[in-house]
Amino acid sequence: MKIKLDATDRKILELLQANSNITNAQLAQEIGLSPAPTLERVKKLENQGVIKSYHALVDMDSVGLGVSTFVTVSLKGHNKENINKFIKEIKDIPEVIECHHVTGQSDFILKMVATDIPNYQNIMLEKLSNIEVVDNMQTTIILSTFKNSKSVPLP
Repeated sequence: MKIKLDATDRKILELLQANSNITNAQLAQEIGLSPAPTLERVKKLENQGVIKSYHALVDMDSVGLGVSTFVTVSLKGHNKENINKFIKEIKDIPEVIECHHVTGQSDFILKMVATDIPNYQNIMLEKLSNIEVVDNMQTTIILSTFKNSKSVPLP
């Protein structure tokens, strides 16, 4: 369901996307309202599901996750049962940090992280390829990332 946002809501969302640690007092000052109505607006956006959660963005290299990949996956059959089986099993693989159901030559695109290539190979052999409904996988290793925005442009 599309939520109607006014200019103040958009400004709140832009500021929170840039820095979710901003205090309510700082946020209020930035948007030109007092703290109480600012907090009410933020809570309303949360309750409406516009703001889904707040996260810390972790530098993967600093925690030893030096390999990132995109993996396209095709299933053995394009039916609801196989799709649901795949989704259920993929949720149990922590190294899969994104899973998108797509159109085109494959059924899903995954973003995966690993400590190194042998670790990635182990994940592929021991976890991903053991999902019964998986037919084919193609891996693209990410060499460098030049844009990784977590902010969405607001219409």
